[in-house]
Amino acid sequence: MNDKLRTGAAAAALALAATGLLPGTQAEARSAACPTLKISDGWYGDNKARIDALLADHCGAKGGRKPVAVFDWDNTVIKNDVGDATFYWLLRNDRIRPPKDGDWSTTSRHLTPEAATALRAACPTGVRTLPTATDTGCADELLSVYGNGATTAGKTAFAGYDHRRMEPQYAWLAQLLHGWTTRQAASFAAAARAESLAAPQGATQRVGSAQVTGWVRYYDQQRDLIRALKDGGFDVWIVSASPEPVVDVWAKGAGVDASHAVGIRNTTDHGRLTSHLKGCGGVRDGEDAMITYIDGKRCWINQEILGVQGPAAERVQPAARRQVLAAGDSDTDVSFLRDATGLRLVLNRNKNELMCRAYENGDGRWLVNPVFIEPKKRKATPYPCATTGYTASDGTAAPVRREDGTVIPDQLDTVFVS
Repeated sequence: MNDKLRTGAAAAALALAATGLLPGTQAEARSAACPTLKISDGWYGDNKARIDALLADHCGAKGGRKPVAVFDWDNTVIKNDVGDATFYWLLRNDRIRPPKDGDWSTTSRHLTPEAATALRAACPTGVRTLPTATDTGCADELLSVYGNGATTAGKTAFAGYDHRRMEPQYAWLAQLLHGWTTRQAASFAAAARAESLAAPQGATQRVGSAQVTGWVRYYDQQRDLIRALKDGGFDVWIVSASPEPVVDVWAKGAGVDASHAVGIRNTTDHGRLTSHLKGCGGVRDGEDAMITYIDGKRCWINQEILGVQGPAAERVQPAARRQVLAAGDSDTDVSFLRDATGLRLVLNRNKNELMCRAYENGDGRWLVNPVFIEPKKRKATPYPCATTGYTASDGTAAPVRREDGTVIPDQLDTVFVS
């Protein structure tokens, strides 16, 4: 383990002074009464000290609204992906309903004709639920479209979407819950959760003809951080690109109530989930054009947490309204992390745009930390910030740019476990 991973409590005062959040004497007076992180293992460099300093600056704040902290979920608060775990459970337990008349295009407006044809050929019609526990061909096609964004024959499965506001593979899991109630969907997620937590670390499971990840773990460090933030008076939220009934089930295990968890939301018809999605900002319900993904996460945070309504929710809000702390691990989190006014915690999973911005650290508020379970080794080549690190709305690769339009140079991977 890198020798920078342990930090002493004495560093907190120095880190606080460096951020300029409080005068040193005021910080010392308040810090004794403020919550701090109890777990030191796993934190890199002065990250723990800087988080403790942020807690000291904001705890016991008088008047106004509570400071807000927002966490991504998958691979940020937990190791692995709860959406994946739920999808695998659905396939192993015959819980996906076929579309009406076998028309798979009704499950996503972004599904290509080639994918719809492949799914119709692979999966039966006229059944209440698809027999994916035993029908390997159907399970494999569903798994390929969801996991790879392509058919088993290699044809592109989704097209015609804004790559900064929508990830149709993620959305498709929520859409495939059509016909079930929210309570039923939550019960499926709860069953998948129980299996995933009981499975040994590193376990796999068979879905169709594939071996896929079979375990999930909470990060103790993130549970500890959430606890400290709540004790310090923060309003703590989860915003995830997994279906909301799934996130609700898992969030409680990290100390976050379902009322403070935002995920992909389906529209409903007579109490049952449909294959259409709730909208945000200027996107209406049923347009299926924006989920909690990159710029879409910004919109949903502004709308559901900060109370901004209409198209204004799609825009960056004044600093006084925004989240103080944000945590994420992927390019899907980059917009809401940039919006955070205090600290931006990044778990390093070698995601190009996110790591370009975090390592450039233009305002000194980015914290990069190795993931807490099975951290990645150092990336051997620089992040391609100056050429292809950014994904544009049309899906093309472009340079990563600062607010003023200048290009961020390629960045070396410097935070890792040796």
